[in-house]
Amino acid sequence: MAEQEEWTGTIGRVLLGATRGDGGTRSVQYCIGGSRDLPFLPGEAPCGKRPLIALEICDDPVLWPPVVREQVGDLAGDTAAWAREAEKTYGADLVRLHLTSTHRRQTPDPDGMKKTVESVLAATTLPLIIEGSSDPALDSEVFQRCGEAGAGERLLLGTAEADRYRSIAAAALAYGHAVIAQSPIDINLAKQLNILLREIGVPVDRIVIDPYTGALGYGFEYSYSVMERIRYAALKGDTDLAMPVISAAPDSLTVREVRDAAPADRQERALSWEFHAAFPAAVAGADIVCVRHPLSVKRLRDACSALAARQKGTPAQGGG
Repeated sequence: MAEQEEWTGTIGRVLLGATRGDGGTRSVQYCIGGSRDLPFLPGEAPCGKRPLIALEICDDPVLWPPVVREQVGDLAGDTAAWAREAEKTYGADLVRLHLTSTHRRQTPDPDGMKKTVESVLAATTLPLIIEGSSDPALDSEVFQRCGEAGAGERLLLGTAEADRYRSIAAAALAYGHAVIAQSPIDINLAKQLNILLREIGVPVDRIVIDPYTGALGYGFEYSYSVMERIRYAALKGDTDLAMPVISAAPDSLTVREVRDAAPADRQERALSWEFHAAFPAAVAGADIVCVRHPLSVKRLRDACSALAARQKGTPAQGGG
């Protein structure tokens, strides 16, 4: 295992969320990144800080995993209430709002989505991540409206990809937000996208890398390898990869092993499948790990905190 003094680089820091003192309304501001060593090692800086856990919710539950809709019940039809429960009941550090309605409409309703973002910001005091569609033509106006709704709150907007990053970047720059830069499990493409974002003016301290995470048994081992390689490269001094990492394995709850499980076993199978992609991602270096099943939050938090505490000798705390 490499020792800390062998590294020459440091993971850059990104601020998420703005408290009243920072001009926002969030109850907490997180500073992710800042590490100078591999995760969960004695002497890591900042020592013992576990990854943040984001609970993912959506505005159109028809496209959401059935196992989650079964678990949350009526919350799936009330995005604001769902966000509130993410904080109050399930203990998430952040809320990740997917505007899934953009995937079902050729002509989206930007004003309606802006109101959705406003209602979520009013319902929870946690920092917010917002996901749009995969269509740049739709996202251009959607992200402008959503970025405006969260002006001053230091949102994290996603996802920017090599062929669709300008509209998200424009909204982030206009309203003071950060950007998720997603590439398809390839360290060179991740680096290239970071360079493209910086060339159009996105500061390095507003970029969070998403190397894309496959579900367990469906490509996760490749995702894990790329996350590790990104962290190694950054610690060796590659500033084009020295950004915090966010990980989500969105297919974990829709894989065949979960879909075909016996009804009595389905919930536990879903939790297990999601956990075994989320926890290794944290070990590989993810600063934010996203889950969709609400009960995954506590399971992941307990595992990460236990591992961090084992290295420190004291209970670990989240956040920055």
